[in-house]
Amino acid sequence: MRTLLRSVTCLAAATLFAGGAAAADLTVGVITSLTGPVSSLGIPYAKGIAAGAAYKSDVEGNKIRVVQLDDASDPSAATRNARKLIEEEKVDVLIGTAGSPASLAIAAVAREQKVPLICIANANLPGEAGSWMVTIPQPAPLMIAAVVEHMKKAGIKSLGYIGFSDAWGDLVYDSLMKTADPGGIKVLTNERYARADTSVTAQALKVVSARPEAVITGGSGTPGALPYIALAERGFRGPLYGTHALINPDFVRVGGAAVEGVIAPTGPVVVAEQLPESNPTRKVSMAFREAFQKANGEPARDAFSAYSFDAWLVFLDAAKRALPKAQPGTPEFRAALHEAIVSTKELVGTHAVYTFKPDDRYGVDERSRVVVKLEKGAWKLLP
Repeated sequence: MRTLLRSVTCLAAATLFAGGAAAADLTVGVITSLTGPVSSLGIPYAKGIAAGAAYKSDVEGNKIRVVQLDDASDPSAATRNARKLIEEEKVDVLIGTAGSPASLAIAAVAREQKVPLICIANANLPGEAGSWMVTIPQPAPLMIAAVVEHMKKAGIKSLGYIGFSDAWGDLVYDSLMKTADPGGIKVLTNERYARADTSVTAQALKVVSARPEAVITGGSGTPGALPYIALAERGFRGPLYGTHALINPDFVRVGGAAVEGVIAPTGPVVVAEQLPESNPTRKVSMAFREAFQKANGEPARDAFSAYSFDAWLVFLDAAKRALPKAQPGTPEFRAALHEAIVSTKELVGTHAVYTFKPDDRYGVDERSRVVVKLEKGAWKLLP
């Protein structure tokens, strides 16, 4: 069978769509944010899917059809897209989306319709509410613990916090409070801003007036640079920390000199060439970079495209195990695919070695994190 793919360009992002439902054996529904305030993450996610299709476009001879929709960074649009993909396109699996709030909205639809969701934003619904989802990005507590350990070794005793006024900002702050205080670090501020805000001057002033030794932020992508710019303008010169949600070129470009020296946790793929040959993710990471170049005509420079590439790998592995049990496009296959996804074991990706369990949304461990520092516009692996 032949899959018809239409290339769509959005801000130089090569995005895969597919037409003709009868032309494909397996159907993947992708939701991401090609427009709106989360697009600096959503576009790399789309490029990661393109890299995945370039890497492998069939499972055991069954062609894969990709149907991708833009949620415009809007959770309501993400919900509508999920229903459209399930009801009209009869997708076997959902992969998405760029923002945590929108991802949680999709997860509710996935559970209701009993369609597996491979989440590529950092989102988690415990218990039955999230029973049809798994999450690719590393959980915030695991990553925050890495930078808190770095702070402890640096002798930092007080910390300021500025984060998004949404689920991601809450998740980072809650993770910080669970690790910083037991580590002897006092969090002095909890300032928030919206993803669409163009200034955080007031919040930065409050942080500076609290006189912390260091500052950590809970933002992502392009809007994640705002606190660092505002802090630099206010004269703050202490150590700067962030999360893995900042690792993309737009953050570096927009932040400029203000983000130089930022220390953050990230997946090993970001510094793959700096890893020892013994690192289990190095080989797959280099294969990802080759597929990314082939699909997008440019080198990979971010962490986010690798998350969606890993989601593709999880799907490929699970689909291979589900195909003997049922035919694609049926409720039976979606159930078998869900069972296969949540029983994934030691699958090597670019960010991690994934092992999922039915009651555990995240499938990663300490092998999924390294600590990096931004030096002269490039991320450098720290010991």
